[in-house]
Amino acid sequence: MIDDIMISRAIIESYTKELLYNLESDVIICGGGPAGLCAAYYLSKEGYKVLVLEKTLRPGGGMPGGGMMFNKIVIQEESKSILDEMGIRTEPFQKNYFVASALETLGFMLGRAIQAGASIYNCIYVEDALIYDKKMSGVVINWSAANIAGFHVDPLALRSRFVLDATGHDAEVAQVVSRKSGAALLTSTGKVIGEKSMWAEKGEKILLTNTKEIFPHLYVCGMAANAVFGGPRMGPIFGGMLLSGQKAASLISERLKKKD
Repeated sequence: MIDDIMISRAIIESYTKELLYNLESDVIICGGGPAGLCAAYYLSKEGYKVLVLEKTLRPGGGMPGGGMMFNKIVIQEESKSILDEMGIRTEPFQKNYFVASALETLGFMLGRAIQAGASIYNCIYVEDALIYDKKMSGVVINWSAANIAGFHVDPLALRSRFVLDATGHDAEVAQVVSRKSGAALLTSTGKVIGEKSMWAEKGEKILLTNTKEIFPHLYVCGMAANAVFGGPRMGPIFGGMLLSGQKAASLISERLKKKD
């Protein structure tokens, strides 16, 4: 016998139990795109309590769409080892260029991050920041559907030791902190500079430099990093995104080890 109410009970109880457990964590990653998922994988592998918040129904950012909905992505030699580690297949195209299935890459990245211990919540929107004693201490969340509908619904809060903005082109967390903290971000203007036009070579080169702390206990990675510091967008090449997520994980892990 299959009981409809038992199905509902199983979903509600298991979800709320996990969410209660995650009210406090080591790292909250805002954005479940390639950089955020890569960071979640490496941080979780080290045993840290990691929470990924994705505002859309489907994680992955722009990766599943590949280039103009041709669902293939390109990576360069430097980042191939990350996909190899996750068991994602690549095909050589020309020297330094490898092609992968956008959907296989997303599926494996999600699976690897979750199996490593990360908790991933979709349909949750980060609308505000917890800033205690002039440092990032967590985020304020709401259902994405409430935000889309324009409902006035009060949010809830999650606490963490570090927050990683991996929200892509809009750099949403950095924007909130810039508006509300009363302090300057660690950029030349003190604010989010905004991304420039597409230039894959320059954007890929500068991305790792831009992957760093931008406010006490707030780091940025992926396209959000270039948006914050005014770097170009890169289009459907994703090697830099993976390397940026890996670097962000390493930087935050160093801080966690120091109990900073």
